[in-house]
Amino acid sequence: MEKKRRYQAAALALIAVLLAGAAALWENGSGPKRYEGSFFGCFDTVTSITGYAKSEEEFSRQFKLLREKLEHYHKLFDIYHTYPGLANLKTVNDAAGKEKVAVDGEILELLSLGKEICRKTGGQSNIAYGSVLEVWHEYREAGTQDAEHAKLPPRSLIEERARHTDIEKLQIDRDASTVYLEDPEMSLDVGSIGKGYAVQRLAEYAREIGMEHALISVGGNVCAVGGREDGTPWRVGVEDPDTESGQGYVAAVDLADASLVTSGDYQRYYEVDGKRYCHIIDPDTGMPAGQFPSVSVLAGDSGMADALSTALFNMSLEEGMDFVESLPDAEAMWVLRDGRIRCSSGFAAYEEK
Repeated sequence: MEKKRRYQAAALALIAVLLAGAAALWENGSGPKRYEGSFFGCFDTVTSITGYAKSEEEFSRQFKLLREKLEHYHKLFDIYHTYPGLANLKTVNDAAGKEKVAVDGEILELLSLGKEICRKTGGQSNIAYGSVLEVWHEYREAGTQDAEHAKLPPRSLIEERARHTDIEKLQIDRDASTVYLEDPEMSLDVGSIGKGYAVQRLAEYAREIGMEHALISVGGNVCAVGGREDGTPWRVGVEDPDTESGQGYVAAVDLADASLVTSGDYQRYYEVDGKRYCHIIDPDTGMPAGQFPSVSVLAGDSGMADALSTALFNMSLEEGMDFVESLPDAEAMWVLRDGRIRCSSGFAAYEEK
């Protein structure tokens, strides 16, 4: 329960959405009013939805539909639990080296995007890295529950597991709607992309149910559906990774039909001998990445922003900057260890004026 409360508090802090105040509630006349709702559980974090509706009943109906949709994605992309009558990613992992698994089209799309991004980032965002991530997850959980005896996984174990992370052994058959893992020791982990993919799909679904102006935040993966009702963009804060500084956020950006995703080392981590080890693992070393406290990515697609934030977190600043500058629809901001901030050339266009 304590861990759950800690994750809830951390996720709530990560949202860092800067609202414009009571004037934006449209309480005059017959125009739509702004409503907000939140819940915990999907993707083990807090989901916050802000939107405009003519009545509380209308927003409640839309909110319920969005929650149900996100819960569906949570179950589909879950690698830890099985659900009656549903073939999810745990089903795929359990069948590694044994048989093909017939899956929902959304899983096919997610995994196809994952393979594309893995190639594009030179393997810095690899959904086939599950066998290594599983080791770190187990040691992090144990170290969180018993900090006095926290320890690092053996190097030999990491190296052995790393031999089973070849994404080319992930077979996707779109015609048959099946997925197969050739290597019986490999497993998928879509933590670097799954939440962002789900948020993007949720934003598209929001439009389908009549929400033209909404802001969706799932554990800090923020996606804007249009702008605010008054025509101005949504204003979203980038949290200060130095949580003890008291600043709250280090920048504010304006979003309309775009997403902001941050990867950092200050939410999910454990400590061994006084050193922090975060949940993002560098595939080049098999060790937690530690170059930056946080990297934030702005992009038109939330799934792409999610994957890029992970990849950039693993790259050097120079490599990451060159990579982002080569992309047509992405900008990034790095918070450095000494507190300085570096941004790609187009990031300033989104910053609060």
